[in-house]
Amino acid sequence: MLLSGPREDTMTRDDPAAPLSKTIMQIAPIDLTALVATILGISIVLVPVIGLTARFALAPTVEALSRFFDHKGLGETVQVMERRIMLQEQQIELLESSIKRLTDASNFHQQLESGDGPSAGEETPS
Repeated sequence: MLLSGPREDTMTRDDPAAPLSKTIMQIAPIDLTALVATILGISIVLVPVIGLTARFALAPTVEALSRFFDHKGLGETVQVMERRIMLQEQQIELLESSIKRLTDASNFHQQLESGDGPSAGEETPS
């Protein structure tokens, strides 16, 4: 294949001795409208095909990732629930001890008012 230039007979593309500065490359004119029309025409068909392919090909991957992140969050949720239950158990124990003290105090006051208990002035027989 010959290139256009001052000496077409001596300079060819395959000639390694041809100086690079002397080679002239011709640029073919591009029909921009035809190029855009071709790209849009191909896109009309390929975009839905690629979308459907990606949907069916990626569905198992997306499901696996969603299950992985659900189980990861489940472990954290269990830890939070365990902490909450421990705090509730502590509060229940505090309430039970308070109720026991109030019951003991109430029984003591009833014994004092009724006079059933030993009085301070009486001595117990030994």
